[in-house]
Amino acid sequence: MPAAPHLTNPAADEGDDYTASLRADLRHLWANVIQRRAPEVLEAALSPAIPLPEEAAVPLMQAVNIWFQLTRIIDENSAMRARRLVEATEGPEAVEGSFAAALTALDPDMTREDFAQLSARLSVGPTLTAHPTEAKRVTVLEIHRRIYRLLVSLETQRWTPRERDDILADVESEIDLLWMTGELRIERPRLADEIEWGLQFFRDALYDAVPQLFDRFTAATSDRFGEGLAITPCVRFHSWIGGDRDGNPNVTTATTRDALDRSRRAILARYLDAVITAAARISITARITPLPADCEARIKAITARSPRGADLATRNPGEIFRQALTAIADRLRVLLEGGAGGYPAVSQFIADLRVLEDGLHSINAARLAARYLTPLRWQAQVFGFRTHTLDIRQNSTVTTAVLSELWSLTGPAPAYGTPGWSRRLREDLSRPDLTHADRARLTPEAQELLALLALIREARISEDPEAIGPFILSMTRTADDLLAIYLLARHAGFGAEKLDLQVVPLFETIDDLRRAPEVFDALLQVPLAERSLRSRDGTVEVMLGYSDSNKDGGFLCSTWELDKAQRRLTQSLARHRLRPVFFHGRGGSGSPGGAPTGRAIAAQPVGTVQGRLRITEQGEVVSSKYANRGTAVGNLELLASSVLSHLPVRVQPAADPEHIDALEALAGLSQTAYVGLLGMPGFLDYFQQASPVEELAMLKIGSRPARRFGARSLGDLRAIPWVFAWSQNRHMITGWYGFGSALRAFRQVRGPAADRMLADMFTRHPLFRLMVDEVEKSLMLTDMDIAEAYAGLVTDPAVRTPILSRIQAEHSAALASLRDITGTALGLRFPKMQARCEDLRPQLDRLNRLQISLLRQSRTGASGTTVPLMQSMTCIASGLGWTG
Repeated sequence: MPAAPHLTNPAADEGDDYTASLRADLRHLWANVIQRRAPEVLEAALSPAIPLPEEAAVPLMQAVNIWFQLTRIIDENSAMRARRLVEATEGPEAVEGSFAAALTALDPDMTREDFAQLSARLSVGPTLTAHPTEAKRVTVLEIHRRIYRLLVSLETQRWTPRERDDILADVESEIDLLWMTGELRIERPRLADEIEWGLQFFRDALYDAVPQLFDRFTAATSDRFGEGLAITPCVRFHSWIGGDRDGNPNVTTATTRDALDRSRRAILARYLDAVITAAARISITARITPLPADCEARIKAITARSPRGADLATRNPGEIFRQALTAIADRLRVLLEGGAGGYPAVSQFIADLRVLEDGLHSINAARLAARYLTPLRWQAQVFGFRTHTLDIRQNSTVTTAVLSELWSLTGPAPAYGTPGWSRRLREDLSRPDLTHADRARLTPEAQELLALLALIREARISEDPEAIGPFILSMTRTADDLLAIYLLARHAGFGAEKLDLQVVPLFETIDDLRRAPEVFDALLQVPLAERSLRSRDGTVEVMLGYSDSNKDGGFLCSTWELDKAQRRLTQSLARHRLRPVFFHGRGGSGSPGGAPTGRAIAAQPVGTVQGRLRITEQGEVVSSKYANRGTAVGNLELLASSVLSHLPVRVQPAADPEHIDALEALAGLSQTAYVGLLGMPGFLDYFQQASPVEELAMLKIGSRPARRFGARSLGDLRAIPWVFAWSQNRHMITGWYGFGSALRAFRQVRGPAADRMLADMFTRHPLFRLMVDEVEKSLMLTDMDIAEAYAGLVTDPAVRTPILSRIQAEHSAALASLRDITGTALGLRFPKMQARCEDLRPQLDRLNRLQISLLRQSRTGASGTTVPLMQSMTCIASGLGWTG
């Protein structure tokens, strides 16, 4: 057995030395756990060159997977420490992605008033989704969080050697607990489990991160423009967990109601704890510190509104802050218990907190307000009585089928897509008195959809109308698809003049993205839809599907079509005096390749962000960004500051028409190559056999099926397992395929001028630069030797050989084109990522080869391979840092 590395002291080191020292510490502790729990695999775990023995595959993969997890925690801790060091030594404006840096870059002539108007428009909407990528259980995430917090405590210089050893012993015990807890789910998680998984990030980090985010914004704006600027909420959280039923029959109206109740109770419990704490600590007595008469009257009015106001007024005489806070706690408790006398609206809770803040300021106790009340008010402004806004999503196939069924109750329904269908839709929507269907005669699916719409209406008149968000319609193809939701909403009880219902189209395929402006032009010709859209401050939300458009047209084509769709929609809606708010349906980033948030937002088309942006945060991206408070604050600040930097604060240069022409050509050439690959004979067989996509169903990582409606075709396969499978087998074609062919053909057609154009675009066009960067990162994770080994699972050589050969040829072309553009070898521009890839590659390569063997055994009927195969998928995903 190799000797475990010597324990070092990271407190004396900085930067990379600190990271290396921390890695050595944790590697030693990790080795101790393996020695205790599975000594027979320690040598193989520490030496990736040793082949994985299949008889010890389970404990060895468990050991490697834990090391992958520890590596991520180390990286997170090191990144946060590096940020603090930069801020401490160079100032907050030197921190990339900070509010201070964004404000420094603004127009130096900007006035305080101009900035106040711009910042009032700032709003970012992270949207948490669970499906179907996150393999980590809440229990495992909690262990990760405790390890992270212990590492943070190690950074202090005050510990004695014995105290430090005690902390390290605690870290080792948590690693040991990881081993004994296990990573794999024995059963597929229930929706209630996924709902709690999402809420855990709020309880652990996000509730506390928001006041810190506002503190940073306040400090940055005060440094630049002086104190006193009103701070408005710049972040609004959404969730799909419990509201997204697209292809998931497990999500019902009861599930959605349960999600609403759980998230409501979670934030109310947090408020109640904070108010009780404030009441215990703000023990000011009017006998010693009298208040101005008007302040005292307003505070006493809070107490009087409590169900037991008269009783409270006789307690703690003179301590009117304590009395008022106890009254507020009573009303929050009533809300939690579902009784009468609670707050009828979240705005009244916020107003009461403001009254108390004003009272403390009036007696020069501003710091007490800043400690106990202002953070609570900021939380209430962001989280309301809901925690997050729960979005609803359903597929247009379902909604049109329900409408057809509803019409069929009174006679033959017109066929979808015909003039008769469109005419019937518009006639019914224009009727002031609509005859409602007898729901008892409808199928359970139709009854369920109408009950859901009724629940949305109920939530819109609750104490927090933002508890339920938009109805997002997947696979929106025409205006009729959206109008069907309006009509179904009317059947569910919404009014005839305008609907208090936000219907958001999700444009997913390349063709749908191209048709998007036409959809809105047709939609706005219908009076009810037009009135309903205009009722929301002149903005219209539009969701863009990144993964599905990538599956449909390939990375390069998808990226360009998404850019064009945003520009065309912005121009089209402007003709109707409306502004789009784009919701980017890409887990974790605003770019198809998962680029860093700041650069992805900076590369969005000029004039399309306008201070408001939504993005999905999906699966393991949620845990990497929001599991710990410090990391959560940093990521939220990066997101908000990036949108702030995109505000139209100075005249923007017009897009270069030659660049647009070149990108159009490259996208078309790339799509031709990509579609050509998917159209090769036997491609579906190659995909299914050369990847673990079919075995993915065994991995209990989400409540959602891998396919929408049970068909077995590429078109029906969900985009996430599509990406998952190509990452597991190290082909990674979703991130680079078509790039090499496109650039090679472009240069052949345009000759020497092409190289000059590509060099100019790489230097000056943010989107093209982003494309090139993301292609390079994908190629860094690609391995053609491993890919060829997976291809060996394809039983028919007549299928395997031509498809693999084409992928290999395109890979060579991509590497050559990338080298010609960047002028450097693969990975040199991203040294940190390259170092991490090289560090993990030996373990990953060994895992991939084991998975190939396990797949071969599983498919030939060999027994006993299910658990190791499931573990290999989890372990490879953990090493790569993503599942798709």
